[in-house]
Amino acid sequence: MLSIQRAKELNESMISDHALTLHALNVSYAMGAMAEHFGEDKEYWEAIGLLHDYDFEKYPEEHLQHTKEPLLEAGVAEEDVRAILSHGYGICTDVKPETNMEKSLYAIDELTGIIQACARMRPNGITDLEVKSFMKKFKDKRFAAKCDRALIRQGCEMLEMDVRDVAEICIKGMKEHAGELELTGTQQA
Repeated sequence: MLSIQRAKELNESMISDHALTLHALNVSYAMGAMAEHFGEDKEYWEAIGLLHDYDFEKYPEEHLQHTKEPLLEAGVAEEDVRAILSHGYGICTDVKPETNMEKSLYAIDELTGIIQACARMRPNGITDLEVKSFMKKFKDKRFAAKCDRALIRQGCEMLEMDVRDVAEICIKGMKEHAGELELTGTQQA
């Protein structure tokens, strides 16, 4: 089972971009919150979330095509690699999300991007972000336009959950790490 420490080591060997590191952390903490929701191992889900964009910085046009073999060679379990590959389902892989962990990763990869963008616009960052405010931004297709809302909806449907409920869980998980995620807002200097 992948540990947080091992996921950090592997990421550090491939990722140097600060924004990508923050994205990985956002996804990691949201995954931890989803694990708690499903009664699963929080640290394990966080580790999968942290490592999900392992090859993205070096191979953005071939995302997830340089993930399987290097991670398997590094000793990452086959099921963990499969979970990571599943977040690219229908985009750059044919690995369909099947478990709650895989479906969660698929849904929240893009979802956390909108949460992060929403929090960055607020004086208090994510610390006082409510799901109601998030949903207004989610419905505005021009806001964080690169985040694929159809994909988020599809992932939430796989989980048999409403976008609002998944977002609320993710916001809660990310709030606990607002400082590390640089989402404390402009008032918190």
